[in-house]
Amino acid sequence: MKKTKVIYWIFTALFAAFMLLTAVPDVLMSDDAVKYMDHLGYPHYFTPFIGWAKILGAIAILVPGFPRIKEWAYAGLFFDLIGATYSQIATDGIMPQMLFMLLPFVLGTVSYVYHHKRLRGE
Repeated sequence: MKKTKVIYWIFTALFAAFMLLTAVPDVLMSDDAVKYMDHLGYPHYFTPFIGWAKILGAIAILVPGFPRIKEWAYAGLFFDLIGATYSQIATDGIMPQMLFMLLPFVLGTVSYVYHHKRLRGE
């Protein structure tokens, strides 16, 4: 059980940190974030919205308890990652730099799997 908790918290903290660090430029409407969203074809109002959604999702997976909210948060964060990856492919095609997106997918998947192992008491 202790090993499960350690793995869960390491991967959850890294996943949440990744999502938070990518959310801050969106919320602040940094020039790079706005330029990137323009490139993908999204309206300007979408940038801070998705940033706040990522912040709330990261907080939800870090706060103990609230299993239903945590499930929705994981789903929302994965939808964000899938949407970002799809948008990039639709706009620019498949590029080698996109392999970087495997990192948050792996972090999130391990976090989610170990979240459920913790709930089962494994």
